[in-house]
Amino acid sequence: MRTVNVAWDGALEHFTALGTHRGHELVINAPHPPGAHHPPTGFSATELLLAGAGACAAWDVLEILRKRREQITSLSVTVEGHQQADPPWTYQRLVLHFRVGGANVVASVLSRVVRLSMVGYCSVLATLRGVAQVEATLELVDDEGVSSGRLPIELDVQPPDLLAALDALDADEPATDEG
Repeated sequence: MRTVNVAWDGALEHFTALGTHRGHELVINAPHPPGAHHPPTGFSATELLLAGAGACAAWDVLEILRKRREQITSLSVTVEGHQQADPPWTYQRLVLHFRVGGANVVASVLSRVVRLSMVGYCSVLATLRGVAQVEATLELVDDEGVSSGRLPIELDVQPPDLLAALDALDADEPATDEG
């Protein structure tokens, strides 16, 4: 079981969240008093959901690439969340864009690794998948900074195909996120 404690700090007009790793807190925006005009005091709750999806998928991708001994120099994930226009403003569509840098990185291998993360391992995306459409793109950047552009990643993989893809990668399951 995971537990997160969220507490309001009225003096600073924000929430703080403490998880299982004590000493690490997140600052989350809170509503300000009527008539007060202040800039946001932290991430919004819905941005945290997107950050969780991106970090969860990136964790698995990095673990799998390390186990394959792939030489990457950078990894970033941009998560676009498209919400309904009316309350409760649920996410209808999430697009994760993976930008990976390194020498001799092969798009087909990275595409399979991203697919494994997003379809087979990432608990955040597994939770969201039934509620929102989830898509992914991949961009490779070589040592000179030349980009491949956005390459779509097919995520519609059936479980037997997922297991075959894992075997083909010769990758163990990613480590749990409790480092």
